[in-house]
Amino acid sequence: MSAWNDACKYGGRSRVWIPRGTFLLGSVLFEGDCNGSMAFLIKGTLKARTGGPNLFADTWIGFRYVANLTVKGGGILDGQGPTAWAYNDCRNNSRCLPLPATLRFDFVRDSSVYNIRSVDSKNAHINLFACDNVHVSKVRLRAPADSPNTDGIRIGSSTRVSISHSRISTGDDCISMVSGSQNIDIHDVSCGPGHGISVGSLGRSHEREYVTGITVRNCSFIGTDNGVRIKTWAPSRYSVASNIVFRDIVMENPRNPIVIDQKFCPSSPDCDSKVGSSSAVQIKDVTFQNIWGVSSSKVALKLQCSRAMPCRNIKLIDIVLVYSGPGRRATAQCSHVIGSSYGRLIPNGCL
Repeated sequence: MSAWNDACKYGGRSRVWIPRGTFLLGSVLFEGDCNGSMAFLIKGTLKARTGGPNLFADTWIGFRYVANLTVKGGGILDGQGPTAWAYNDCRNNSRCLPLPATLRFDFVRDSSVYNIRSVDSKNAHINLFACDNVHVSKVRLRAPADSPNTDGIRIGSSTRVSISHSRISTGDDCISMVSGSQNIDIHDVSCGPGHGISVGSLGRSHEREYVTGITVRNCSFIGTDNGVRIKTWAPSRYSVASNIVFRDIVMENPRNPIVIDQKFCPSSPDCDSKVGSSSAVQIKDVTFQNIWGVSSSKVALKLQCSRAMPCRNIKLIDIVLVYSGPGRRATAQCSHVIGSSYGRLIPNGCL
């Protein structure tokens, strides 16, 4: 911490260097404002502590109120998640305590994360909150397919974020964009195993939520639970997800390649069937274009929109998805969708 504090006070370009070797590290938070640009170079392997106050926290390595920051170096961040995943029981335990994200950025702007490897995170590998103009590139994020809540990159209340040329294999969403995500560009990302790239879930809180200006392009999904997905809770407050583009996508045996799910309520599968219980999240202006490959389930395209707030201006353009099972013929399911289709469409008959 003293090295960071000294570098932060310097008015020019400063760097903090973690040399080669293996080091055990507890929870740390590096804060600004700093007087100049900062480079945080990780050459060695950092291992998270596994007990005591370090187990239940929101951050392992955090950066807050920093501008012009670069985190890079080719090093490894080992969250030692297997020692903590048994405590990740929030779905069944209302008193559960948070587990730390490996890298957390709060109120960070004009910054980049480059050439970093994260393994076995206790929670999310990288968490971006209230950030602006942050670029993530050439990261490798890995955790077992059954590791709970290990999102690769989680984005919320952030603008102008780009994620590129990265490989994510984890137990939850490879990338998730929740409320307040605006102008997000994701390209050249390989996802799998994992739960795909998701917008949402939206609508669970008591506040109005929004996500807008999302582009996912030139990505591949390999053996994932989902491919590209938008999910909202039912019931929910009025919220909006809009101006979203998924294009130039390769599917290699995901279970659900293309999904809009406005009936996301794990504790009550029939939540949309009751009066007043539909999702009130408006999904509009969404394009799925040039998506092709193989689905491991027969239903390759599923657009389940809200009865109370139908999806609007949904476009399907040049989609070719075949089923990996007998007959190779995939199907599509749509409900409460207003939209149009163009070009070659397999499966057909949805819009």
